[in-house]
Amino acid sequence: MTLFDAILQVVTGCIGTVGFGILFNIRGKKLILASLGGFLSWALFLLLGFGISSEVIRYFLVSVALSVYSEILARKVKTPASTFSIVSLVPLIPGGSLYYTMSHVLHGDFEAFAPRALYTLELAAALSLGILLVTATIRTVNRFRSRSR
Repeated sequence: MTLFDAILQVVTGCIGTVGFGILFNIRGKKLILASLGGFLSWALFLLLGFGISSEVIRYFLVSVALSVYSEILARKVKTPASTFSIVSLVPLIPGGSLYYTMSHVLHGDFEAFAPRALYTLELAAALSLGILLVTATIRTVNRFRSRSR
C-alpha cells in the first residue's frame, strides 16, 4: 500500500464517520471529536498492520484505544462515551466480510461460508471485547474510588 492509499483511506474513513455522526444526531464540537475518532481508528489500524499481521488482534487493540479515547472525551465534554465510540468505530465495521459471508450463503457455497462466517464473528467479537474491557475497567475503578471516599 502506498502512502497516498493510506491517506486516502484514513480521510474517507473520517468522512464516513461524519455521515454516521449526523445520522446519530451529533452536532458541532462533538461531531468533530467523534469524526476525529474515526480518523484515528483507521489510522491506528493501518499503523498496527506494520507490526501485527492478525486483523483480529488489530481490531481488538484499536477498539481498546478508541474506547479509552471515548471515555476521556465523555468526561471532558460531559457526553456519554457511546456517542463517541459508536461513531469512532464505524470504519472498523466488518462490512466487507459480512457481505461475503452472506454472499456465500445466498449462492449455496457452504464450504466457503463457514470459515468466512467464523472470521466475521471473530472481528465483531474483537471489537466488542475491546469496548467491554475498557468499559468494565473504568466502571470498576470508579466504584472503587467512590467507596474509598
